[in-house]
Amino acid sequence: MRPKTVKFSKAANSDFNRTLRQRVNEYFIANNISKYADSGMVWKTIFMTALYFIPYAFIISGIFINTWIIFSLWIIMGIGIAGIGLSVTHDAIHGAYSPQKKVNMFLGYLLNIIGGSAANWEIQHNVLHHRFTNIDGFDEDITPVKVLRFSPHQKRYFIHRIQHIYVWFFYGLITLSWVLMKDYDRIFKYEKMGMFKEQNKTLNGLLIEIAITKLFYYFYMIVIPMLVSPVPWWQTLAFFFCMHFVAGLMLGCVFQPAHVMQTSEYPVPDLGGNVKNDWSIHQILTTANYSPSSKLLYWFVGGLNYQIEHHLFPNICHIHYKKLSTIVRETALEYGLPYHSQPSFTWALWYHAKMLRYLGTNDKF
Repeated sequence: MRPKTVKFSKAANSDFNRTLRQRVNEYFIANNISKYADSGMVWKTIFMTALYFIPYAFIISGIFINTWIIFSLWIIMGIGIAGIGLSVTHDAIHGAYSPQKKVNMFLGYLLNIIGGSAANWEIQHNVLHHRFTNIDGFDEDITPVKVLRFSPHQKRYFIHRIQHIYVWFFYGLITLSWVLMKDYDRIFKYEKMGMFKEQNKTLNGLLIEIAITKLFYYFYMIVIPMLVSPVPWWQTLAFFFCMHFVAGLMLGCVFQPAHVMQTSEYPVPDLGGNVKNDWSIHQILTTANYSPSSKLLYWFVGGLNYQIEHHLFPNICHIHYKKLSTIVRETALEYGLPYHSQPSFTWALWYHAKMLRYLGTNDKF
C-alpha cells in the first residue's frame, strides 16, 4: 500500500547537510559573487532564444525555397527548444536565474511560448521530481508510459526486455507530448492533488492560460508556416514533428542518465511514508553526474551534467555548479557518502541503456 506523502528523516546524518550548506555559503561570501546569473548567462539567454526565433523568421519569410534548407531550419529550432529549456527556463522556474521574481517569471514563461506550461513544469519538476527523486509513485520522471520501466518497483512486462532499444524513440516524443496532450492531462491531475494551492493559482485561471498560450503556439508554429512556407502543408507538419523529436531526444538524454542508472538508489518509504535518509543524502544516493570535463556540454545543457549539485542547490544558477562540485564531492566523501560521476556523456548514455536493459529483465535491484 502506497503512503499518501513522503517524509525524510531529519536526524539521519544531518551534519552533512549543515556542513555542506555552510561551505557553499562561505564559497560565495569569500569570492564575493552572486548565486544568480552573470552577464555571460544573459548573453547565453540571447543566443538560445535566437537559435529558436531566427530560423523561424527565415522559415516564414520565404527567403529560402529549398526543402532541405527549410528542414534544416526546423531542426535548428529543435536544438533551440532544448537550449531554451535546459539553459534558461529551467533556471528561471527554479528561481535561480535572478533575485527578482518578475525576471524569473518572465523568462520561465518562455516555456509557454515554445509550447509547454511553466505552471505544470514547476509542479512536475520542482516539486514532484526534486522532492521525491526516484521514489516510485511520486517522482513523475520515473513514471513514464507503461511500455517503459524506470524503477525496479514498477510492474515488469515482456516488452520491457527491449526497452533499451526503443526508449530513444519515446524520448523524442517528450516535448510533442507536452504540446499536444500532457499539459492538458496534468493540469486536472495536479488540481486533484491540490498542487496549485502552493502556487496560489486556480484551475479555471490555468485552463484559460494554457488554452490561450497553446492556441497562440499552434497558430504561429503550424498555421502560419503552412500558409506562407513554400513547402506543402504535410511537409510543414512533418518538419514540426522532427523539430520536437530533436528537442525531446536531447532533453531525455540529458535528464534520464542522471537518475536511471545502476549507481542510483530507489528508496521505498515505509507504510507511514518515512524514508530513512534526510533529503540531502537522498539526493546524493539517487543522482549521478557525467562528463565533468566537457565545457561545451556544460554550457549548452545548463550545467545539468552536474545533476548532484543541481539537486542539492536548485536555487543556485547553473553557472556555479562546476565550482561547487569540488565542495560537494569532498564533503560527501568526508561523510562516507558516494559521489557518482561518469567520465563522459557517451558513457552515461551507455550505462543508462544498460540499466534500462537490466530493469527490463530483472525484478531485483
